[in-house]
Formats: sequence, C-alpha cells, structure tokens
Amino acid sequence: MKTNFKNLAIVAFLGLGLYSCSNDDDNGPVTHAPVISNFEYGEGSEHSEDQFAYKGSDIHMEADIYAENVISSITVEIHAHDLTPGEDEVDWDFEQTFTEANYQVINATFHEHIDVPSNIPAGEYHIVLTVVDELGNSTEVEGHIDILDLISLDEISIDETVQRGSDIHTEFMINAVNGIQNITVDIHAHGLTPEAGEVEWDFEQVYTGSYQGLTEAEFHEHIDVPATAPVGEYHVMITVEDESGNTLDYETHIDITE
Repeated sequence: MKTNFKNLAIVAFLGLGLYSCSNDDDNGPVTHAPVISNFEYGEGSEHSEDQFAYKGSDIHMEADIYAENVISSITVEIHAHDLTPGEDEVDWDFEQTFTEANYQVINATFHEHIDVPSNIPAGEYHIVLTVVDELGNSTEVEGHIDILDLISLDEISIDETVQRGSDIHTEFMINAVNGIQNITVDIHAHGLTPEAGEVEWDFEQVYTGSYQGLTEAEFHEHIDVPATAPVGEYHVMITVEDESGNTLDYETHIDITE
C-alpha cells in the first residue's frame, strides 16, 4: 500500500513538472526592453556633445542600443518648451521614425543628423529618443538642447535722447557664427515736417572695415546729428549680416531734442 502511494506521488510530481515546463514554453522566454546608452547630441558640423545647435544648421545625434530582440523602429521627437515665435518665425515640432535595415538588428549604433530650420524661435527644446523591438518592448531617453541664433547682439547701449548738433553713442557686442559681413545703421524720422531753419535728416551707413570676418566684435560708433535736424522721434534699425547671407535686425527709437 505504501509502495503504491509512493508511486502515485512520483507520477503526480513529474506531471506537475511537465505541465510547468509546457506552460513556460507557451509563454516563451522572458526578454527585456532595449537598453540605450551613450546618448549624445549637439552641433552637427563639429559632432559636438555640447547640448546646443544653431538655427539653419543641424543636430548630430548618436546612441548605442543593446536589444535582446531585433529592433523594429527608432523614433526621434523634438519640440519647444513654451517658446513664442517672433515675426517670420514658426513653431517647430519634429518627429521622425527610422526603420532602415542597418537599425533593424539585435544591436545598433544610432547616428543621424537632424536639420534645424532657420525660421524657428531660439531657446530650449525637448528631445525624446524611443526604441521599440519586434516584440513591442520599448525604451526611451530624454534630454534638452538649446537652439541658438547664428547672429546675436548683447550688451546693447544706444542713447535714447540726443540733442541735435551732438552725436548718438551706439555700442553693442556681436556674435556671428559664420563671421560678420557688414553692419548697417539706418535712422529716419517718424512723420516729422521740417520747420524754418530745419532740414530733413535720414541717416544710413554700412560698416565693414575692422568688423568684417570676425565672429565676435564690439561695435562702437558715434553718429553725428546735424544741428538742423527736425526735433522729434526717430526710428533706428540696425542690421547685421554674416558671411553666409544670414541677417539679424534690431530696432529701437531715439528722441532728437533742441
């Protein structure tokens, strides 16, 4: 009787083991989501790891991907962080999915260059890189990148009020990635009618000289105001052009007094 009971126990144990193995086979092997490492991005022409790029250039993006299953797709998303487009600018929301054969493998090195439009707001943008394998497992990494203007002005100091017969002090720092081609200063009146003894005054001058070719320069000039210029408000337009034809405009107003 004891022998029969022992045999029954062995049969039950083996049956449970076979059922468990069969159940595991039905579910398939347990696999993990892809692993993304060494994620880097930055200014494209330099393959930089510094997290910035310029409008009108491109972003270099690279990452190592380890996957237990064949990679199905790699998606890049880039969108702004509460940036308001200025005049002639548009919102930039970028999304592209890469399914090329060189990425649909077990392990891959992701390496792409993403074009940055020239007419988007400068500022901080959010980057998301998502990898999905053939079983639907997915992994994502995130980061931020600063999109910068090719030309920028800082430390601007321009007189707000000037007595006619004196001069306008104009000073600012210029940063131009592609080098400065020229700087134009245009000053003109806002609907002023010259009175007796006054002469209409419109000023425009293009500056090159010591500024041309520099990527960083201090613009410092004094502009004479004729003693006969009509009193009133004048519009000032400063345009910086780089050696690639890109331009940046800066506008302000100045009051000419007696």
